[in-house]
Amino acid sequence: MTQYFRGSGRTLLALTTGIALVIAAPALASPRNDPGKNMKGGPHACMHHGKKMSRLVVSGQGEARVAPDLAEIQLGVTSQAESAAEAMQKNSEQQGAVIDALKDAGIEAANIQTSGLQLNPRMEYPENGAPTINGYEASNMVTIRVTDVSMLGEVLDSIVAAGANQIQGINFQRDDAEETGDEALRSAVEDARRKADVMAEAAGMRLGPVIALRDMPAVGGPEPMMMRAEAAKGAATPIEAGELSLSAQVQVEYALIGDKGSKDCVPGSADKPDQAGEEALESDVPDDTSSESPETN
Repeated sequence: MTQYFRGSGRTLLALTTGIALVIAAPALASPRNDPGKNMKGGPHACMHHGKKMSRLVVSGQGEARVAPDLAEIQLGVTSQAESAAEAMQKNSEQQGAVIDALKDAGIEAANIQTSGLQLNPRMEYPENGAPTINGYEASNMVTIRVTDVSMLGEVLDSIVAAGANQIQGINFQRDDAEETGDEALRSAVEDARRKADVMAEAAGMRLGPVIALRDMPAVGGPEPMMMRAEAAKGAATPIEAGELSLSAQVQVEYALIGDKGSKDCVPGSADKPDQAGEEALESDVPDDTSSESPETN
């Protein structure tokens, strides 16, 4: 059954008007009803009206300083002899004495680990002749972990007295390094917020919510603590541990509020249909339908 309306000298198919309203109404109403289309559900609200949300991207740096509470040292003995067997035997005796000295100084066996063992010929290179072997050299290195930094000087004195002739740097560390790193991260985020506040205020705007937050590790990773220890490699005991410095860098992206060009993109506010769109919807409805009577064909 098809219904017709007559009025104002023309006949209109009611079905045509109905389809137009069904298609137009959801298109105009969807920004209002779909929370995923506005800032409250995401940063894509501006896409509906062709407007671009203002954003601000800043970086922040943070640092945390803390005293080390442990140290790692690589040390050992290098021995020379005429034969390979003699060099190894001599080295074993000297290194055994060093390890005994470490244990006597309070270093537990679990904190002593062999890290290198080498046996090499000693070569001579005469000016007019072939190279010749002039004895052998044996080297035995261990890495020790000193959990009481205050006794570090005493440990070094004891191993040298026992026969150690190789000390290859001191690596100062912190047992709770993760907590110190967290402190540096918090400081970096606070630094980024401070910069963003200054920039937004200077631009006559206000900060909105955080859109993205990224950890930005330095290229090559944090500065190795061993590098700082190497500077004091030749220092005599007593040893000064000083402080460790852990750094962090972050990047934060904020929404900006207050730009007249993007007032519809204020975070937390839902989009509204344009007034022109509402008027267009009303104009699609015939104004004389109340006076028309349906006919049945």
